[in-house]
Amino acid sequence: MVKTPIKPLDLFNIDSMLSAEEIAIRDTVRKYVEKRIKPEVADWYESGELPVAELAKELGELGVLGMHLDGWGCAGTSAVSYGLSCTELEAGDSGLRSLVSVQGSLAMKAIHAFGSTEQKDQWLPGMAAGDIIGCFGLTEADFGSNPSGMRTNAKRDGGDWILNGSKMWITNGSVAKVAVVWARTDDGVRGFVVPTDTPGFSANLIHKKLSLRASVTSELVFDNLRLPASAVLPEVSSLRGPLTCLNEARFGILFGALGAARDCLESAITYGLERDQFDKPIAGFQLTQKKYADMTLELGKGMLLAIHVGRLKDQGLATSEQVSLGKLNNAREALAIARDCRSILGANGITLEYPVMRHLCNLESVFTYEGTNEMHTLVVGEALTGLGAFR
Repeated sequence: MVKTPIKPLDLFNIDSMLSAEEIAIRDTVRKYVEKRIKPEVADWYESGELPVAELAKELGELGVLGMHLDGWGCAGTSAVSYGLSCTELEAGDSGLRSLVSVQGSLAMKAIHAFGSTEQKDQWLPGMAAGDIIGCFGLTEADFGSNPSGMRTNAKRDGGDWILNGSKMWITNGSVAKVAVVWARTDDGVRGFVVPTDTPGFSANLIHKKLSLRASVTSELVFDNLRLPASAVLPEVSSLRGPLTCLNEARFGILFGALGAARDCLESAITYGLERDQFDKPIAGFQLTQKKYADMTLELGKGMLLAIHVGRLKDQGLATSEQVSLGKLNNAREALAIARDCRSILGANGITLEYPVMRHLCNLESVFTYEGTNEMHTLVVGEALTGLGAFR
């Protein structure tokens, strides 16, 4: 007797853990991704292009840009609702979720948390609507995991600041109208809100990527860029500023990576039911079913962990170590799931006709950015022992 297949996460009855509002938000984003993103994303990925301005407007209308922030046109949703939205966005493509994460959890979060009222009024409403695209300049070519070593600097010149340096691997950099840039100053690490049409600002598109191809990635260069005093984020003067924003982005990733993994697994199950070898579907072989079962366990455990961290976050109880724990586990397991799904699809697994290889390549970046696997491992290790092992 053949039973009716169910979706992997249905085995965990995830919906029973969610409110009606959270389910409605998740389903709205899912429908958008199914209708708008999935039919086109393979072509965007192959061409290495993404219609960022067009999508930003649509995402603004959808209400997901800065959705977990309050005021200035932001929806003020729960952390769990934001996380579920990231899951659905990344089920479309990691580049899409990155666009939303950088806009909301990095650029908008920095202005929202540390900006002046004037800065918030000037930038946040347009960013929430998708009319203004933002980027976040922290990582440098030689300083990724160690942001304290950054070379970008800002020096006072009368009432102004002169910014010099560069930033690398900046999502949205070449299409952004505003950049939040972190630089060394005599007063500590400061954030600057930089309109990208300021003389001395340039952004160079990074080509020849094999991952996150449906995403704009750039190098930012600042050459004696003059900024007024009003460009400084006034409420922070240390690495606490960018690290707070990174923690927000990591929270989105611990949900988002599971979206890519879920899309891979569902695709691999469908493929296995349709692909016959030795006179029966490959989904009917024990080795394939073991892969399905193992992947479903890791996907479900990852989602349970994500929702738990999200509930803690909504109560103001989530620590940065717990977010690192979630990012460490879920990025790692999502990548492993994508690899196993690729093996089930065989030669078909390497084509863009199916989403698996695209997700697999993207997840190699997700595994690395917003804190590498190794760095989050050491964060957890320090929490367990009290001993830092970063140097």
